[in-house]
Amino acid sequence: MNISNNIASLQANQSFLNTNLNSTANMNSSISKQDSAQASGNSMNLSKNITNQIVSQNSSEVNVSAIKTQDQMMGTLLDIKA
Repeated sequence: MNISNNIASLQANQSFLNTNLNSTANMNSSISKQDSAQASGNSMNLSKNITNQIVSQNSSEVNVSAIKTQDQMMGTLLDIKA
């Protein structure tokens, strides 16, 4: 695995989070205008969005950790060669 794959994954996660957060914000603004049946459906969507955000955050943390490890390994190899 190389750094460019991790960066591409981070960018994809960021795009997903932006879309998910925008959806969540739109849901919250429209809940007050709806009846209780529609609001309960939005509540389920809100729960799904929050769960997706947690998964995406964990994925981002793993990618950042992988990038840091790769950077440390490259630094060690350069130190050995020097």
